[in-house]
Amino acid sequence: MKILVCTDNSKHSLKALKMAARLAGCCQKEVEAIDIVHVYNVDLPVSDIHTSVNLIEQYEFLQKFKRAEGEKILEAAAQVFAGVDAEVNTILKEGHTAGTIIKMASTGNYDLVIMGSRGLGGLKKALLGSVSNAVLQEVQTSVLIVK
Repeated sequence: MKILVCTDNSKHSLKALKMAARLAGCCQKEVEAIDIVHVYNVDLPVSDIHTSVNLIEQYEFLQKFKRAEGEKILEAAAQVFAGVDAEVNTILKEGHTAGTIIKMASTGNYDLVIMGSRGLGGLKKALLGSVSNAVLQEVQTSVLIVK
């Protein structure tokens, strides 16, 4: 079994990581690989787009910052799987979060996608986060949404 676990450093994604680790622990002989993905995007503030001459420099600075932050998130996420007898890989991607996860899940031969019900988005009252909802609707493989 090959599992894709999505993390954004939110409390729900931490629960998803822990659920994936428990599942891998219970099904040691069946879980071959666990890929942990963190997707980041670099958004320049709208006000800067019209006034800044150095957009490329700003973009590169933000990209470097987001990449370093993502690497720390993945490093911490991988620690959840300490002692799990499966290959654990961390993957850092830049792009639209839902679209990137959907593409990975659709092309990566995963048996299961595990993710939190909500991430770091602003609408806390939503029943299901926009990313998890999009993945649930679009991906053909099984999706486990953890609350």
